[in-house]
Amino acid sequence: MRGPQGLVARLLSAQVAVIGIGALALVITAAAVGPRLFSEHLARTGEDSPMVVDHATEAFASSFAIAIGVSMIVSLLVAGLVAVVFVRRVAAGVVELADAADAIAAGNFDVDVPEGGFGAEMARLSGAFGQMADRLASSEAARTSMLADLSHELRTPLATLEAYVDGLEDGVVPAEPASFAVMRDQVERLRRLAVDVREASAAEEHALALHPHPVDPGEIAASAVHFARPSYAAKGVQLDLDVAAGCPLVLADPARCQQVLGNLLANALRHTPAGGQVQVTVTGSRERTVALQVVDDGEGIPADQLESVFTRFHRVDAARASHDGSGAGLGLTIARAIAEGHGGTLTAASPGPGRGATFTLRLPVAAG
Repeated sequence: MRGPQGLVARLLSAQVAVIGIGALALVITAAAVGPRLFSEHLARTGEDSPMVVDHATEAFASSFAIAIGVSMIVSLLVAGLVAVVFVRRVAAGVVELADAADAIAAGNFDVDVPEGGFGAEMARLSGAFGQMADRLASSEAARTSMLADLSHELRTPLATLEAYVDGLEDGVVPAEPASFAVMRDQVERLRRLAVDVREASAAEEHALALHPHPVDPGEIAASAVHFARPSYAAKGVQLDLDVAAGCPLVLADPARCQQVLGNLLANALRHTPAGGQVQVTVTGSRERTVALQVVDDGEGIPADQLESVFTRFHRVDAARASHDGSGAGLGLTIARAIAEGHGGTLTAASPGPGRGATFTLRLPVAAG
């Protein structure tokens, strides 16, 4: 069986067919019209000698055939050369893109995508292909990193559970409420990790169900502070709320925004020592947004980590073990994704380590 023709062969065949049909149409039209017009014009001259008429007609036919033949040969050669150059330039870009696609399909995202190309369409295709390759590479790197981090997060609770189960079987660990409480804590930690990973993935893929409607931002903040107060009181950290007068309504899903503030308050509590203070403020702005800020006077954030704190499984203190209550490092990732899903932003600021941190959630003002 014959394989499919390449792009060059197909385009050249089509070009030759078009040129051939055009040349044939030219010859047929000229042969049908030329001699008759020549005879009419010769008759108008008054020449009626059969010898002269025959000779002139023969001379016209010969010169016409030679001219048509030479022009057809030159036209075919020029058109063929132009077609070859054009087709090869087009096909070269397509072949390079096909090779790059094959490399990406094989898992190699570090490919050279041809820049530009023959025509604006090819340049646009190359640019879009390059952006796709970059996004695929970024997604693959994030997936690999997430799996590695997730494996690390799972290792500690699983090891703890395995040790307690073995200890119970061997009689080394007593079967008492304290032992079962430790095991239950590890199971709860695994459950919470599974929920956080699912929510983080859904949020970053814009798959979280959001139901925004006009809502009072002060009520959102007050509700989040209300639920966080018992944890703050238990640790001895002061929690204050300050809502500016006249704040406009925001277009938001109150449950999801309370989740964002809850994550921010939990993060602030983890990084603020006993006796410290955390303040939640709500203020309007001229940019048709409302800012909800969580300000603490705790450990602070190094300047080079103000963006990375929003990445999955990130911890400001890499030496901090997750079993100390610092969580899996997904809360801020989920919070930013929810903020962006509302058309808002979530940013972090800090004067430096030991000088506290400020997280600012900006939500769009409801129309009207």
